[in-house]
Amino acid sequence: MIDKLIKKIIELQNPTCVGLDTDFSYLPDEMKEGANNFKKVASAICEFNKNIIDAICDIVPSVKVQVAYYEQYGAEGLKAFKYTLDYAHKKGLIVIADCKRNDIGSTASCYSNAYLGKTQIGEKNVKAFPADMLTVNGYLGYDGIKPFVNDIKAYKKSIFVLVKTSNPSSGEFQNLKLEDGKYVYEHMGDLVAEWGKDTKGKYGYSEVGAVVGATHPEEAERLRKQLSHTFFLIPGYGAQGGSAEMLKVCFGKYGLGGVVNSSRGIICAYKDARYKGLNYAEAARQACIDMQKDLSSVIGKMGK
Repeated sequence: MIDKLIKKIIELQNPTCVGLDTDFSYLPDEMKEGANNFKKVASAICEFNKNIIDAICDIVPSVKVQVAYYEQYGAEGLKAFKYTLDYAHKKGLIVIADCKRNDIGSTASCYSNAYLGKTQIGEKNVKAFPADMLTVNGYLGYDGIKPFVNDIKAYKKSIFVLVKTSNPSSGEFQNLKLEDGKYVYEHMGDLVAEWGKDTKGKYGYSEVGAVVGATHPEEAERLRKQLSHTFFLIPGYGAQGGSAEMLKVCFGKYGLGGVVNSSRGIICAYKDARYKGLNYAEAARQACIDMQKDLSSVIGKMGK
């Protein structure tokens, strides 16, 4: 699946991932009118997401759907989550389920069934929340990662493991030094490389990727040198303070090696004075165009 994402990035010359982290409060006022229960809220979110997907599906390669924004609206919210995954697939986008799942092996298998594989019901195998890629937390060790690795091989999917996250306090744990002098995030990077070593595709990147935040360029640069065969999911651009100049260190040979997520900067772009006069879908499209130009200005041509 990483090869498929890279191919689309090269075709579009755009490493943008649109984060559909859709809180009800982000919607225009007219869409919120009369939405006084979870079912109506979920319906409005579905309409909002659909129109944004329609507006951006031909210019970006991927979307990331953060499940927490949907879980807060209960079962109806999870229906909106699944609708968004399915509709993005229908429009030809690579779909990342941002769920940061992990647990002991048996439980991790259930999470993996839900997002990457299938759930057995009698003689049938049913997809619950089908995604192309899934974010996972590796801090329980390999027994909590193995089910995901097995499924990405079986179903031709990918995972992104948390390595150096974009939040300000990530260093409280991730930047601790170990006895061998390495930082915790570097050790996690080594594990990610090991877990994905036999899943490399034609572009040289494995199906076990890493989440590496744009807001920590020094650590990102170290990780890029350390992990030459690991593809990065790069959060933190835009609203979180990360810039194109900061994240260019995440990219390797031929301008490849990562996909850059922006959520509020795109889905809430209609609130930005730069996009005055555009509706939310039009503003989202223009924000994607502007982001592509910004990223390309520092990354250069993507692909040979």
